[in-house]
Amino acid sequence: MLITSRFWLIFATLIMLAGCSSTSDRYRMSHDAYPSHPPNMATIENAHPHVEPLSRAGNQDYSVNGQRYRVWRGIKHYQQIGMASWYGLKFHGHRTSNGEIYDMYSMSAANKHLPLPSYVRVTNLANQKSVIVRVNDRGPFHSKRIIDLSYAAAYKLGMLASGTTKVEVTLIDPSAPKKVAIAPIDNKNSLSIVQTDNFYVQLLAFKDTATANQQQRLLKQKGYPTVVVQADNWQKLRLGPYSSRKLAEQAKTTMRQGQYKDAFIVTIEHTN
Repeated sequence: MLITSRFWLIFATLIMLAGCSSTSDRYRMSHDAYPSHPPNMATIENAHPHVEPLSRAGNQDYSVNGQRYRVWRGIKHYQQIGMASWYGLKFHGHRTSNGEIYDMYSMSAANKHLPLPSYVRVTNLANQKSVIVRVNDRGPFHSKRIIDLSYAAAYKLGMLASGTTKVEVTLIDPSAPKKVAIAPIDNKNSLSIVQTDNFYVQLLAFKDTATANQQQRLLKQKGYPTVVVQADNWQKLRLGPYSSRKLAEQAKTTMRQGQYKDAFIVTIEHTN
């Protein structure tokens, strides 16, 4: 009985130490940093706004360093000009304020007040480059900054070297009516105004068409619905279309468990 008790005491101590170690991993880096071997950033697309429920975590008023912050609820319109910063390797792989895992290669951001998740358009006023990001984290807790961008978003805005830049942030309301394209469908000038959203999982992007087609054939042999989309001289290999984001999320998870570690979801509006 004594041996058993000592065993469980040692085991519990080891577990506690392991837990403390994993919690402190985030702070082993005294300063944030660039990734040493980033993927091809040219293939990363904007976040695609869509209606989704608020996260269970991160949507209550909170305090940081003695400062109280209020979460805006039911907000539909927001536009502000101020300073943006970015965060990268130090926080990569750790939980965001709404419980998701921070991926510095995703088009995401942190804001002190917006509901989680929210979608915003961020424009770099120095060069007029613009991105759409999904807000899923809290920060930056700096009095003169209004948004903290992922490494990918900062790359797209051309602000990695400067670290901060002046931006305009505009809230996107995914529930607002979408513009519907109207086009003739026959010689009698009948009109088509039916629009649907389809979800895809982007796996890889290639400059070489033959390589993209080869990968597509391999996936089709395994029963996956695939398409190759040409955009900006890139051949983008995608799974889909899927009729719901839930199905696309399941496919993305499966792909990330295999060789497609950077798979992400793309929402495409189709007009028929």
